[in-house]
Amino acid sequence: MEARDLRPSLARAAAEPYRKAGLFARKFAQGKLTRDPSYMGILERSLLPGGDRIVDLGCGQGLVAAWLNAARKTADRGEWPSALPLPPRFARYTGVELMESDVARARQAALGDHVEFVTGDLRAVDFGTADAVIILDVLHYMDIAAQDAVLERIRAALSPSSGRLLLRIGDAAGGWRFAFSRAVDHVVTFIRGHRLTALHCRPLVDWTSKLQSLGFTVDTHPMSEGTPFANVLLVARLG
Repeated sequence: MEARDLRPSLARAAAEPYRKAGLFARKFAQGKLTRDPSYMGILERSLLPGGDRIVDLGCGQGLVAAWLNAARKTADRGEWPSALPLPPRFARYTGVELMESDVARARQAALGDHVEFVTGDLRAVDFGTADAVIILDVLHYMDIAAQDAVLERIRAALSPSSGRLLLRIGDAAGGWRFAFSRAVDHVVTFIRGHRLTALHCRPLVDWTSKLQSLGFTVDTHPMSEGTPFANVLLVARLG
């Protein structure tokens, strides 16, 4: 398989398990995985290590797990493009999501015995221990104090020698792109059944400073290619 053909192929494969959860779940999965550059960026840049346990906070209907499963199955069949690093292997994957309807769709997809989804509020749920934590477009729904508390608990949950956090944010210093991102976020929040609340966003420099204060080394990766958004993926490493 050529690298240029990989994204649409993986998006179709990752969306297929959601057929059990209904047309909306499958179409949403395929559309999101096809258009959002972060999913492919994680694989192309080998940003997510393998390991014993990945924790996905605010996982929605489990798209990251479905995407990684599809990638790993493709590689195991010997169909992975030689130009790209191999996708990660992981023993356990735990997704945490506040919306029970999203958790139900994730469970219906039946992504494997090593994948579990639980309903919980990130401000209170026990993260356990992890080799990697993923949190995409979630923290800005909490006030700054709650964001900091979640980041501190993530730091405590990660392996001190090799733990990694993948945190996608909207850069509040991103000008019109950020304003557009915020408007779309309000619409999507409403469609998904959340009540509309204030968003608590920060400039990229503030996110980076907070993570560094917790002992992380931080790399930043713009993740808005092909979109009008101001998204940045921060890769924060320990050890």
